[in-house]
Amino acid sequence: MIQEWKIEQLQAELKRTAHTALYLYTPMCGTCKLAGRMLEITASTLPGYSFGKADLNYVESLAETYQIESVPCLLIWKNGEFEEKLYKFESVPNIFERLQSHL
Repeated sequence: MIQEWKIEQLQAELKRTAHTALYLYTPMCGTCKLAGRMLEITASTLPGYSFGKADLNYVESLAETYQIESVPCLLIWKNGEFEEKLYKFESVPNIFERLQSHL
């Protein structure tokens, strides 16, 4: 299960791990619920990643920093450097492929 992160936890993970992904959602978003389920499945197949999730309502500074346009959104970092924003989750294989491309 993907754990809920605060900004401080994200910053610690970015320093600690080579591959980090943060799932941004809002609680009332139906598409977010579906994307979250797909991401849970994907995360279980990629042990090389550190995964977290955050309610966008509580991490507004991330929305500004990364210019988040909508939810669901997946932010991907490699070696602490921001690499990609993913908005189109589409399917488990699509998410897996996008994340795998950063390994």
